[in-house]
Amino acid sequence: MNLLVVQNAVKKHIGDTLKHIKALIATRQHSPDIIVLPEMFTTPYETAQFNAYAQTTDGEVYRCLTQLAQTHRAYVIGGSVPERKGNRLYNTTYILNKEGKRIATYRKTHLFAITYPDGSTFDEADVLSAGETLGTFETEFGTMGVMICFDIRYPALAEKLADKGARVIFVPGAFNDFTGPLHWHTTFKARAIDNQLYVIGCSAASSSYGNYSTYGHSLIVDPLGNVLSSLKGEEGIIELSLDLSRIDHARSVLPIRKNKKALPER
Repeated sequence: MNLLVVQNAVKKHIGDTLKHIKALIATRQHSPDIIVLPEMFTTPYETAQFNAYAQTTDGEVYRCLTQLAQTHRAYVIGGSVPERKGNRLYNTTYILNKEGKRIATYRKTHLFAITYPDGSTFDEADVLSAGETLGTFETEFGTMGVMICFDIRYPALAEKLADKGARVIFVPGAFNDFTGPLHWHTTFKARAIDNQLYVIGCSAASSSYGNYSTYGHSLIVDPLGNVLSSLKGEEGIIELSLDLSRIDHARSVLPIRKNKKALPER
């Protein structure tokens, strides 16, 4: 299964970002089966900006995702956008199949909140609503799972996706220069080891427009916790073919999931 992970810089104008993403994808060497985009990949990661950059399935971002899927005959994990639905905004990933048809919609379950060392705060819940459903979809390669950024910190969610049969968990994310060095690699490796599957992190580049200091460092982690490929903060793409048989091999040689027991009440 050939992956193309895109770490683009968010531009001030959505149209410029979309053109730039197409140019980055054009540098690929191989035809992808799945294209992965970052969290808020056309939007400055600032709560004050989410409303102005909000999208629907009638918007230009969604049309671009459809074109990417159809042009490259690839599944598209559409990063995430601030989705306008009724009078609410969500942090939403659209997943499209190779024909450009939407096969799943996932809305971020755990909204990012933090108090930084200098006392400043950030809370997505100031403007966003949380989703309430799991992110899974079916492909010819098997069941796949999706989480968004802060979701990676919750082992029970990743375990639930694995229990639903997910072979790979895709995680559009946007850690920053404080949380990234602390926990980015650790949490992705931990979720891969816990559940013995591939975990893919896709972030925007550190040169993205706005005041948020995006960490970048998109990466691919295998079922034993090895980082197979990664970027730093700059723009770029990762192309890698995943051997899904390594999932069964990992679960055979180190039967973590097989030996999972129900926990005692006390």
